[in-house]
Amino acid sequence: MNLTTTLLIDADACPVLDKALFISSQYEIESILFCDTSHSIQRQGVKTVIVDKGMDSVDFKLLNALSKGDIVITQDYGLGAMALAKGAYVVNQNGLQMTSDNIDALLNQRHMSAQIRRAGGRTKGPKKRTQENNLAFELKFRQICEQAVAKR
Repeated sequence: MNLTTTLLIDADACPVLDKALFISSQYEIESILFCDTSHSIQRQGVKTVIVDKGMDSVDFKLLNALSKGDIVITQDYGLGAMALAKGAYVVNQNGLQMTSDNIDALLNQRHMSAQIRRAGGRTKGPKKRTQENNLAFELKFRQICEQAVAKR
């Protein structure tokens, strides 16, 4: 059993980074940022792990540091699925919690979109970030922090 909870953030293009660090500090949850050399994200008092650029290099480094009961913030459903398999809580930047109940549908959606793009089609990009996205993230992330801390 993990006696402490750690927040692991897939920090490349994470719009809720500072909000997540602020909230996790309120729950005394240690945070680690993972990014590649093209992003090199630093925050005072927070450990940053920088890996060489490469497909999924950040994902694999994050997964190797992950323990059961940790929290992961990522918008990557593939990384989310692997983190769930290791017993982590997983949430994206819009407050969508990835769970065993929804991860298959999310991965299927990602696969279908990739097939459309490979065939020359276009898929919609992400919508402009809203205040509602920020609020949804904050509410869900606090809920996850409370669950994780209660299980310490």
